[in-house]
Amino acid sequence: MTSKSFTFSHAICRKPSRSIVDGLRAVDTGAPDLKVFECHHQDYVAVLRETGAEVTVLDALDDFPDSVFVEDAALCLQEGAVIMRPGAPSRLGEAAAMAPHLDQLYGEVLRIEGDGFIEGGDILTTEREFLIGLSARTDNAGVAEFSRLVDRWGYTVRVVDTPPDVLHFKTDCSLLDEDTILSTKRLDASGCFDGYKVIHTADGEEACANTIRFNNLVVMPAGFARTRDLLVQAGYDVREVGNSEAAKLDGGMSCLSLRFSPTA
Repeated sequence: MTSKSFTFSHAICRKPSRSIVDGLRAVDTGAPDLKVFECHHQDYVAVLRETGAEVTVLDALDDFPDSVFVEDAALCLQEGAVIMRPGAPSRLGEAAAMAPHLDQLYGEVLRIEGDGFIEGGDILTTEREFLIGLSARTDNAGVAEFSRLVDRWGYTVRVVDTPPDVLHFKTDCSLLDEDTILSTKRLDASGCFDGYKVIHTADGEEACANTIRFNNLVVMPAGFARTRDLLVQAGYDVREVGNSEAAKLDGGMSCLSLRFSPTA
């Protein structure tokens, strides 16, 4: 297995902070329980380590309530990393805090420095391209700068639309393998996955569309039995992780880690 989009030797996570109760949320369904979140986070890290990957768990950042969602701060590739510019003003400092860790791992760390915004949660990396969804957190200017930066590494960017009232593009989709996407029906209906095989989340289980393919495993939120069974029937080795507290802050499986295999 040599896929650049789901074969990883490393991951970076960050412990949830005590300030997590003040995290951003589109709809207030109650504050997350820190103790439960910590347990779920530990389970998540354990699953990633099960694949043999080296997982670094950074200390909590109490000044940044959403900092457990490290994916929005950077995108890590084999060739280098790109520090994002989050669209929520309260999250700008998270990207700056992540940069020194990536500087230690990569020979080249690029930065979004213009006026645009882009978050990792809107970027789906496949073997063919980056699919980037425009959203409340990612705009055209941010995508344009990102495209210019990754062009040096030979990557292709395709801009797509995020459904209305959906925070991030990857809230509604995730990569399962080189050719297969897990998606909600509403997102797939846009035609953005033409040329890919698509498995739909079961009706009423759209909240589990954000999974991650991490080496040999598909890691998905617990509590979505029909979609889990669809994935198992399709031949995937599935691990379920509790996500009730992260979900209160619009967080999912991909949000909780940076996943990569640095070669530089």
